[in-house]
Formats: sequence, C-alpha cells, structure tokens
Amino acid sequence: MRRDPDRRAIRSSFDEAVNMSAEELEEWLNTPESRSVGQRRPEGDSIGRASGRRIVAILRSAPEELDDEDYRHMRKVVGFVRRHRAQEPANIVTSRWRYSLMNWGHDPLKEAGTEGGGA
Repeated sequence: MRRDPDRRAIRSSFDEAVNMSAEELEEWLNTPESRSVGQRRPEGDSIGRASGRRIVAILRSAPEELDDEDYRHMRKVVGFVRRHRAQEPANIVTSRWRYSLMNWGHDPLKEAGTEGGGA
C-alpha cells in the first residue's frame, strides 16, 4: 500500500488531468465519436474506452474505497494525458486526438475555455 502523501500527490495530478465529470465522461463514452478512436483489444473495446469506464468508477468512489490498482490507473491516466497534450494538432475540435483524450477523461476544449465535454 502506498503512503498517504504519495496517494495525495497522485490524486491531485489525476484531478488536474481529468477535467470531465463522471456524468460527462459516461455520456461521452456512449457516442459514436468515442467508439471511433483508440487501440482495439481482443475483447472488442478500445483501451481508452475501458480506461474511461474505470475513470468513471474512480470519480464516483470515496477516497477510502480506492485501492492500489485504482491509484496505479490514476497514474496511468495522468501520464497518458500529459503525453498526448504535447501532441496537439492544428484542428482540435473534431480531431481523433481530442476524442482519444476525452476517452481518458480530458477534454482539451474545456482547458481552452471552449465548451466541450460530451461533444
């Protein structure tokens, strides 16, 4: 089990990276745009969409309900968002890049002050 300061730092980074609510993310994951991106797994769904469902569960959980696996996933989400933010394309509104980030709980248009979250 991680020490509390480590968990607080991970949660803080996660909260910065994930700027969609559980409701916004859940709604987004049900769109054709969400299903149109990501690396497919043998089970049929993309890694990003599976991550998105896990993020929804984390967002809806009380901190004391989260375990080491949840914190590992939170770190993975932070890394994914940071790496992909560095690859911003010219047109972000309808880009696969944006859709992929949204599957991981981050809508770059919210950051820019433009309406997003469940496009």
